[in-house]
Amino acid sequence: MTTTTRQVSNHLSKRPPNLLRATAVLAALLIGSAAAQAQELVVSAAASLTNAFQAVGQAFEQSTPGAKVIFNFAASGPLLAQIQQGAPVDVFASADQETMNKAATANLLATPTRVDFTANTLVLIVQSTAKEMPKQLADLSGAIYRRVSTGTPATVPVGRYTTEAIEKAGLTAALQPKWIYGESVRQVLNYVARGEVDAGFVYRTDALIEPDKTRIALTVPTTTPVSYPIAQIATSKQPALAGKFIAYVVSAPGQSILQRFGFSKP
Repeated sequence: MTTTTRQVSNHLSKRPPNLLRATAVLAALLIGSAAAQAQELVVSAAASLTNAFQAVGQAFEQSTPGAKVIFNFAASGPLLAQIQQGAPVDVFASADQETMNKAATANLLATPTRVDFTANTLVLIVQSTAKEMPKQLADLSGAIYRRVSTGTPATVPVGRYTTEAIEKAGLTAALQPKWIYGESVRQVLNYVARGEVDAGFVYRTDALIEPDKTRIALTVPTTTPVSYPIAQIATSKQPALAGKFIAYVVSAPGQSILQRFGFSKP
């Protein structure tokens, strides 16, 4: 052993035991912190899933020790744009098939992880204090309904479902001057709840969130079913955890939570 080696060895041996223990504890904490961070799962989900998925996330964390779900809620279109631009997302849940199809075409999804996990219904709502309620879609062309809201069709699925229903009813021209578009279905809900528009198209699950401020006037048939797909993103840094989350969403406990919030079986 060289003189330098003996000096280093002697120096280490002379360190106080408490210091050595503190160093070991610190190292363990750092390792634990890294492990905890490695269990973070980023889920981008349609705005209409906000309340239900928050409950699903809590239940999933309880059933999966060490897992932490971080949600990003917005309209499906903007969420897809974020993923296309490289946002670090592990799981994507859309409110329509069209947006998920675009993600698949762009090779953003890990195959074969895509699955339809729930369904919804399009409804027409008015403020709870409204003196009159539309009895059919054609009533919206009347003078009493000056402002009607839905999501921006190009980026918000509820807007596309609404557009299909309005076209089928032959009301496209009559309602064109009345539209007030929202950036998400939740914004449309808020417009109606605050009385900023006279009626709005949202999902049934959204209408149930504000029972004291809004009322469902009509259930609106849609040509395209309102179905929700979910999939793992191909660039996910947590593929195993992403798979577990998707499996939980489609499991009996996950489906039970979704149905509690008004969603129906896929």
